[in-house]
Amino acid sequence: MNLLRTLAAISSMTMVSRVTGLLRESLFAATFGTSNFTDAFNIAFRLPNLLRRLFAEGAFSQAFVPILTEYKTKHGQDATKTLVDHVATVLVWATVLTSILGIVAAPVLILWIGGGLQREPAAFDAAVVMTRMMFPYIACMAFVALASGILNTWRQFKIPAFTPVLLNLSFIVSALVLADYFAQPIYAMAVGVCIGGLAQVAIQLPSLIKLGMLPRLSINPLTGLRNAGVHRMLGKMGPAVFAVAAAQISLLINTTIAAGLAAGAVTALQYADRLMELPTALLGVALGTILLPGLAKANTEGDTQEYSSLLDWGLRLTFLLAIPAAVGMATLATPMIATLFHYGAFNARDVAASSMPLMAYSAGLLGFILVKTLAPAFFARQEVRTPVKIAVGVLVVTQLMNLVFVPLFGVAGLALSIGVGACINALFLYTGLRRRKIYVPQAGWGAFFFKLVAAAAVMGVVCWFGQAQFDWIALRATPLLRGGALVAIIGAAAVAYFAVLLALGFRPRDFKRRAK
Repeated sequence: MNLLRTLAAISSMTMVSRVTGLLRESLFAATFGTSNFTDAFNIAFRLPNLLRRLFAEGAFSQAFVPILTEYKTKHGQDATKTLVDHVATVLVWATVLTSILGIVAAPVLILWIGGGLQREPAAFDAAVVMTRMMFPYIACMAFVALASGILNTWRQFKIPAFTPVLLNLSFIVSALVLADYFAQPIYAMAVGVCIGGLAQVAIQLPSLIKLGMLPRLSINPLTGLRNAGVHRMLGKMGPAVFAVAAAQISLLINTTIAAGLAAGAVTALQYADRLMELPTALLGVALGTILLPGLAKANTEGDTQEYSSLLDWGLRLTFLLAIPAAVGMATLATPMIATLFHYGAFNARDVAASSMPLMAYSAGLLGFILVKTLAPAFFARQEVRTPVKIAVGVLVVTQLMNLVFVPLFGVAGLALSIGVGACINALFLYTGLRRRKIYVPQAGWGAFFFKLVAAAAVMGVVCWFGQAQFDWIALRATPLLRGGALVAIIGAAAVAYFAVLLALGFRPRDFKRRAK
């Protein structure tokens, strides 16, 4: 399997997901603007979404895929299917019970993370209602995470990469059609979350049936808990929650802080976060998806050379693409926010409020993506202690930085704290790999960095000069011209970046690689 081609395929699917995600956010902005009620929705959705990232995707995937790979490699089809059945039983029952608890405790949870909404009691009540509506979403996403882990282990990456598109389409339909049927239109978005969750489950089923890996759930969850593989997975998953949760827990705390700053602050942070996730998903998530099964297989087979070489390839691709993405995000923050969201109820003040957090996020973009590349190197070896220690330390440091950055920069300070924290996380993960001699860099990194910095500098000049030629707020009256100008600047910047790299000796064939 050609890994570069596979990465391109996954990134293409992810691009569709992120483009529809940006369309959904644009429609959301035009329909609802920024207000206490949009904050209410974002706070309500953040709770089940956080649990999805922690348990159904992050910690679960990191613990499940290496063990599943081991079973597939060493124990055969029957034992692997039995493991899948037991894991599915435990995971689905756990998330169903969590959903019930979340529905019951919704008022307390909203008071905890969104107490600032009490300035408008109707918005606080709406957040409670929407939290109860959306909590079952995590049960759907738990099954989706299980299915994606299975398909990725069998190197079928396209369906898992495409699946999030369905949630975005559900959001879009809800904003365009369902909002008119509710006395409080924002409730339509909560309904969209539920429909999107069910759709994501449904699209996974045919592929699982074809592989013979459709889980058979047991009514008794204790049946799954007796399985040795499930015991091992839970043992790894518990600590892994902390390893993958640092940025998410910081984001939750930041939501609480933002809710107390000003009306619309949570929503402004959400728009910036959405744009930051585009390059993170296109490269970081896609690369981590490819690396984890390959690294787990190399570890199972004891092939240390393949292990280190595969990680080196992933890191070079990360720097090659993440550095220009960070430069572009920093220099084009206002043009991107204005082009995507400056319509309807979203005004010039909202553009300014959302642009600053996006610029702050750019400082940590490389760190975000590196963490998604480096963390699988530990989890593929079923080693969780080091990432856990680093994650907990970074969480503390991030909140200490908030004490400095928030008074200075407001909402942007929250984004800056998370970004710098991600860079610290990546640095310590890298140091841990080197100390254990798990990863040995291949030759040529010094020259590689020099060429990247030179190309990124030229690209930055092109972006800065290009965006200065337009009044992005005034161009609201001509959205096609504004969109065309942004695309032209991005295109010119990309051409400049890769032209400099080619002139300095880079060749695409240098990054071709096949999986063993």
